[in-house]
Amino acid sequence: MDRPLSVAPEATSFGWTRAADAGLTFRRIGNADLAFLARVYASTRAGELAATGWPDEHKAAFLEQQFQAQHAHYQQYYPDADWLVTMRGDEDIGRLYLERWPSQHRIIDIAFLTAHRGHGLGAALLRDLLDEAATAGKAVSIHVEKFNPAMRLYRRLGFKTEEDKGVYDLMRWTAAPA
Repeated sequence: MDRPLSVAPEATSFGWTRAADAGLTFRRIGNADLAFLARVYASTRAGELAATGWPDEHKAAFLEQQFQAQHAHYQQYYPDADWLVTMRGDEDIGRLYLERWPSQHRIIDIAFLTAHRGHGLGAALLRDLLDEAATAGKAVSIHVEKFNPAMRLYRRLGFKTEEDKGVYDLMRWTAAPA
């Protein structure tokens, strides 16, 4: 990434009032954030890798390679996305990658460090993203691993599985008719 870090915009600058009420703010990612983003990525794979029996150094090398591949893929295939570090207070706690296409909004990735999961932060942010899309008259889509614990949240918010992609489900949310 060659993009410099920018000043951290407040969540309300996106119109994300629930996220702001939950204390979340956002800033655009830069090269200085790559180690943190890799840590967020690793936290999402910890449970999966615990069952491998691999030594810690093998897990770390695997996670670094996978993060780099994912990051390069996302940058290549979603060049106009908002690449955001999610913050609470002065602490970096997660990431949000969001692409706004003419036909829909695609949540490329939303993830929080383990200590910040299960406290309603993701739900607040997702509700804001759904409101933003509904106001624009657009659906929201996201790829979700079939065994991701957040699947329950997506379903509760009204996401439906649109396509089985093997390990992932492509899920779509569409606003209820007015």
